[in-house]
Amino acid sequence: MNYRHGFHAGNFADVFKHALLARLILYLTRKETAFRVIDTHAGEGAYDLFADAAARTGEWRSGIGRLADVSTVDAATRELLAPYLDIVGPLDAEGRPALYPGSPLIASRLLRAQDHAIFCELRPDAFAALQARFARDKRVKTLRLDGYLGLSAFTPPKERRGLVLVDPPFEQRDEHERMLAGFLDAHRKWPTGIYALWRPIKDEGQSRAFVERLRESGVKRILRLDLSVGGAAEDQKLRRTSMVVVNPPFTFPQDARALAAFLAERLAQGAGAGFEIEQVSGE
Repeated sequence: MNYRHGFHAGNFADVFKHALLARLILYLTRKETAFRVIDTHAGEGAYDLFADAAARTGEWRSGIGRLADVSTVDAATRELLAPYLDIVGPLDAEGRPALYPGSPLIASRLLRAQDHAIFCELRPDAFAALQARFARDKRVKTLRLDGYLGLSAFTPPKERRGLVLVDPPFEQRDEHERMLAGFLDAHRKWPTGIYALWRPIKDEGQSRAFVERLRESGVKRILRLDLSVGGAAEDQKLRRTSMVVVNPPFTFPQDARALAAFLAERLAQGAGAGFEIEQVSGE
């Protein structure tokens, strides 16, 4: 496994994924009853954008770096972004935070005393960093474990409320198939949970096939959100990302549309930037 998220931390796909994730977790906090977050591919938990990996790619510059100044953004959109940006923390003049939060850190910052999280990570060095980061947080359990095994083992959670984030590195050619199989297995056991399935879109045909298989699965209440930053395709850099949300909270589609519209404009890298939102299946 060669993937190192440090090279990509804070890029446009992270901003899109994490802004939406923060909104989803906040919806769970509206009820007093406890919930659980399960992150199947947790990574290190947070990333130093001053480190060599981030400096070599500079991907954060066209991601979180574009959000250094949101003072002119309309009040409603700033309110939607605020939970995410509050966790990211102050940005320097270049738009770089002291530490960029991965999904585990975002989740932990939004958990209450009664809530819990399980973070799975298989790569040894990433797991060591993850384990050290949350060693003193009694609400959090870190496990060196294949994320799909964790997804199967820990659903349904005892709280019966919560969210599963599945965002693998997509190193394996069969990652879409593994994601779909793991999700469907978990959904059969826990059909009321919120599931967020993140994917990079590198092959349009493969992406469409994944969505069609979801559509044909019989699972209800599936929302697809895609963001494209546009720009030249010949450099083969990632230009499009997608989040599929199963059982989205009632107001989430409207809020997600507003966030996607803003981010498509702010993070655009050239012609073709935009977003798509599709109700893949209804009630």
